[in-house]
Amino acid sequence: MNGIDIDRNAVRLFGIFFILTFLSYGIGASLVVALTSAPDYLTTIPANKTTFVTSAILMAIVHTFLNIGLPVLMLPILKPYGERLSYGYLSAAIVATTVLAVGAILLLMLIPLSTGYLQSDQVDTQQFDIVAIVLKAGGKISYHMGMAIWSLGGMMFCAVLYRSGLLPRFMPVWGMFGYVTLAAGSISELFVQNATIEIISVIPGGLFELTLSLWLIFKGFARPDPATALQN
Repeated sequence: MNGIDIDRNAVRLFGIFFILTFLSYGIGASLVVALTSAPDYLTTIPANKTTFVTSAILMAIVHTFLNIGLPVLMLPILKPYGERLSYGYLSAAIVATTVLAVGAILLLMLIPLSTGYLQSDQVDTQQFDIVAIVLKAGGKISYHMGMAIWSLGGMMFCAVLYRSGLLPRFMPVWGMFGYVTLAAGSISELFVQNATIEIISVIPGGLFELTLSLWLIFKGFARPDPATALQN
């Protein structure tokens, strides 16, 4: 292998995509939480339909494009250092993003449900409440399953980053710890929901992703050493 060229623009775009990915899903999820936190949220969703649809678009369309774009941008850069890990990262991102999009669609179904709720006989609304609870629970489960799968891909991403030497070694080690913590927190949430554990589990990985994004935007990767690349 005579040398490895790195597209610096692709690296910067990866950093930008990482930040936009976080913002798109975070803003969309925050809007949904704000609209579904009130006890009588089924009566208020129709009046806030535009906001609710916007949140679903951010979570299911914008986030999907950006999140899958991340490993696509990294694939030609990281593949020389670990082809299986690089494709594993891409595969995990596709599966995780699909699961997250399904969760957003489940939450979007609250719109027709709330419309039917307002048009129904107020004496017979219990069934609507039950369905709403199931849809919200489905969205929550999809989120944690998606995060667990995303964490698996993140571990593979950090493993190939460590092998490549394109970043200071402490960064992929930090990222590995963050993704292991996120995976553990997400899986535990599938059994017993605990707000404290959920918050703590996302902090190390979230800080890693933000730091990595800024690093790649303003500094980029180190000059690659062809001797560290693997023959695949």
